[in-house]
Amino acid sequence: MPLIVFEGIDGCGKSTQCRLLRQRLDAAGHQHHFHREPGGTALGERLREILLDPATQAGARAEVFGYQMARAQLVDECLRPQLASGAIVLLDRFYHSTLAYQGYGLGLDPERIGAAVALACDDLRPDLAIYLRVPLERCLERRGTGDPDRIEARGQGYLQRVADGYEALIGYDNLVAVDGDASAEQVAETIWTLVAPLLA
Repeated sequence: MPLIVFEGIDGCGKSTQCRLLRQRLDAAGHQHHFHREPGGTALGERLREILLDPATQAGARAEVFGYQMARAQLVDECLRPQLASGAIVLLDRFYHSTLAYQGYGLGLDPERIGAAVALACDDLRPDLAIYLRVPLERCLERRGTGDPDRIEARGQGYLQRVADGYEALIGYDNLVAVDGDASAEQVAETIWTLVAPLLA
């Protein structure tokens, strides 16, 4: 069964759309699993705390490898076994995030990052990667004024580079752009038209 990934800037609606798709899969009787990146395993959750902690000091390359460590464990411990069992797997972020956030956002070469990603993923690729395209200003508005994590604290200029990176990645490894600025129900219906053929 398919590996379906949700991508986009924080505040684009990934969590909401993951939840709505899970509800629809439940109603249709489809076995599925859901994970987030970084995270999904004991090791991944510990690394998530470190990577998002504003007190963490890490250069761009170190940051890339921190994400790959969490990702490799998730692939081996969860994604490969669950896909092999015939389940659908939904993932809140995968390696398109690394290419957008650390590649385009921090100025690292996406091709060089790709080599590290391929090793971490053991060449696992998503069957569908959904990029929820929402204007940055709208994402920031939705996210509110809470304490930013280490990545969010880099500011609007950085996040715009990330958004531009996602645009550049459309079409790469099944990344499809969906208008995320419509109502949650409308977005969910658009996503279902992409997901349903994968379940036949």
